Amino acid sequence: MASKVGEGRDNGKMPPSHQPSVRHVIALSERKFNVKTLPADMLRVYRALESKFGEEYALLFVFNMRTAIELHRAWHMTLLTSKILQSVKDRFGLRMTWNLGVIRLKFRVEDGGFELHRKVPYDYDSEFQDLYMRIATALIQDRITVHEALIFQTDVKEGRHTARSGLFLRDFPGRLVVYPALAATCAVIFFGGDWVDAGVAAICGVATGLFEYALVTIGGEAKILIDLFAGMITGIIGALFYRFNGETYCLSAIFLGTLYWYFYGTAFVIGILEIITGELETGVTRFMAVSIKTFVLCLSASFGMLLTLEAPADVWKDQTSNCNQIQLGNMWWRIPLYLACSASALAQYRFRVVEYWRGLAVQLVGYEVQYQVAQFFVERSASEKDNLDTMASNLIGMACAVIAACILSKLIDFFQNRYYGQLLQRDTHRYDTDSKIDDCVFALYTCKVKFFSAVKIGRREELDKIELERKLKQETDELRDPNHPREEVKLEEKEENLLLDTIVNAESVNIWAMLMPTVYQLVPGSIIAKLWFSVIFPPDLIETERLIEGTNYTYFTYTLDYANENIYANLMVVATSLALGLIVGFAFVQSVEYLATAFAWWECDEMKEDRKKELNMRKGMYTMAKDSSDDPEEKESKLSTVMEEKEDGGEEDDEEAEGDDFEEESPAQEESPVTST
Repeated sequence: MASKVGEGRDNGKMPPSHQPSVRHVIALSERKFNVKTLPADMLRVYRALESKFGEEYALLFVFNMRTAIELHRAWHMTLLTSKILQSVKDRFGLRMTWNLGVIRLKFRVEDGGFELHRKVPYDYDSEFQDLYMRIATALIQDRITVHEALIFQTDVKEGRHTARSGLFLRDFPGRLVVYPALAATCAVIFFGGDWVDAGVAAICGVATGLFEYALVTIGGEAKILIDLFAGMITGIIGALFYRFNGETYCLSAIFLGTLYWYFYGTAFVIGILEIITGELETGVTRFMAVSIKTFVLCLSASFGMLLTLEAPADVWKDQTSNCNQIQLGNMWWRIPLYLACSASALAQYRFRVVEYWRGLAVQLVGYEVQYQVAQFFVERSASEKDNLDTMASNLIGMACAVIAACILSKLIDFFQNRYYGQLLQRDTHRYDTDSKIDDCVFALYTCKVKFFSAVKIGRREELDKIELERKLKQETDELRDPNHPREEVKLEEKEENLLLDTIVNAESVNIWAMLMPTVYQLVPGSIIAKLWFSVIFPPDLIETERLIEGTNYTYFTYTLDYANENIYANLMVVATSLALGLIVGFAFVQSVEYLATAFAWWECDEMKEDRKKELNMRKGMYTMAKDSSDDPEEKESKLSTVMEEKEDGGEEDDEEAEGDDFEEESPAQEESPVTST
C-alpha cells in the first residue's frame, strides 16, 4: 500500500518537508469521496483494486485518471500532463501506464490487467489547468488526502471555485460577448483590416457564436457541424457586405478575424514540440488533424462566398487591394488594441478575470519583442523579411515570453507564499515579528481582494479567508496558551472548505496556464488558413514582358508568385521556430536556476530540494516524462552499479542514490498477480 496521505494531520506529526501549518492543530472532520458518482467502468476497476490493495491505492488510480482527463481537455499539453501523472505515480507507487493521444486516451493499471479508454476533445481552460495541477501538487506534498483531492476536483468541475465573472464567460450565453470582441480586434491587429472590416467581423462573430450556441444546446452529432456552419456563415455575411455595400472590404481580414476562434493554432506548435521531443505519433497526428480542421473552415467560408457572389475567385483576388490600409507601426493605439485582443483571447481561454494582468503582461512581452525584432530585420535588409528573419523574430519573441512568464511566476510565488503563509500560519505571524514585509504583503493582498470583490469580479470566498485567518489566529493562540481552557480548534463545514481551498491555492503558479494564451496569440493558425485559401483560389502567375536581344520582338514569361505559393514553408518556419523558442526559453531559465542552486550557499538544503522539484516539474513543458518501466534494464544496470559501490565500502549518502531515482519500494510496489481483463 502507498504511504498514508495526510498522516501528518491524523497523528499530529508534521511531514518533515513541511513548515508548521495551522492544519496540524485543527480537528478536521474526516471526508469521504463518494465512489458511486464514478462512471461504471471506472467504478468496476476501483472495486477490483480496492479488494486487492486497499481503498487508498484504488482512489489514487481514480485521481490520476481524472487528473489526466481534465488536464488533457483543458490544455492538450501531453508532455506536461504526463509529467504530472508520472509524479503522482512515483510518489505513491502506482502500477499504472497511459497513452495520451490527440483525442483518445488509454489508461492501464496492474500491468495491463485493466484498461480504460476516454475520448477527450479540445476545450482550452486556463483556470482548470491551474487548479488541477495545484490539486495534484498538494496531494504529492501530503498537504491534502486523496479523498479531499477527489472532492476538490468535483467541486472545481461544478464551478464552486470559480468567480461569478468566470462563470459568466465560461459558457453560453455569457460567452457570446467574447466572439465579436476577438473577431473585431484580430481583423485589425493581425490581418490588415480597417475599422469597417472590424465591424463586419464583429457581426460575423455574433452570428457564429449564436449558431455554435444552438448546436451545442442540441448536442450529440450536431456538434460536428460547428466548423461547417461557422465558416459558411462567415463567408455569406462577409460576401453580402462586399456585394451590396460597396466593394471596399478586406474579406481576408473579416474571414480570418472571425475564424481565429476556431483555428487551433496552439496545436501546431505543440505538435511540432511533440515531434521534436520524440512523441512522433501524437505530434504528427495532431498537426494533420488541425490542418484538416482549418481546411474545413476555409472551404466552408469559400462555399458561403459561392452562394452569395457570382465570381468568388475574382472577388477574392480583387479584395486584396482593400487590405493593409492602416500602417500599424505608426499608430499610437497599436499596443492598446493588441491588449484588447489579448484580453479577448484570455476570455476565450477562460483565464481568471482577476489575473488578466498576468496574462496581458506575458502576451505583451512576446508580441512586442516579436514585432520589434521583425522590424529590425526589415530595416536592416531594406526588403521583405525572408524566412530566416521570420524564424529569428518568432524564436526570440517566444523565448522572451517564456522568460517573462517564469520571472513573473517567481515574483507571484514570493508574495503569494508570504500571504498564504499568514493565512495558514506556516510562518511566524506578522504580529509576532518586527519585520514589516509580511504586514505590507498581507495589506496589499487584502486590498486587492476587497477591490475585486467590490467590483463583483472576485470570489466571495477570498474575503471569507481573511475573516477565517483572524479567527484561527485567536483560537490557536488560546490553544497554545497553557492557562487557557481551549483544548482544540474546531471549524464548521464551510470554514473547513475555506481552509482546503486556501491549502490548494497556496501551491505554486502554473506557468503553462499563464503562458498558453501567449502561445495562442503568436502561433500560425491563420497562416495555414491562408495556405488553404491559396489552394481554393490559386494566385495568378506573374507575367513579365522581355525583349529578344537584337530584335524588336518581345516575349512573355510566366512565373509563380513566390510570396503566395510558399505559404506552407512559412508555416513550417513559424511553427518550428515558436516550438524552438519554448525550448530555448525554458532551457535558459532552468540553466540559470541550476546555477543559482549550485552557488546559493546561503540557502538551506530544504529550499534547494524544493527548487529541484520545481525544475523537475518544469521539464515536462518541453521534454518527455521518464518512467523506469520504459527501460527497466537500464534501471537494473544502474541499481547494480550503486549496490557494487556500496559493497566496496563507499559510505555514500542515501540522498545521492535518490538523485538517480532509486527509492526504496513501498508496499504498493511489491509484485502482485496480474488480473485478467
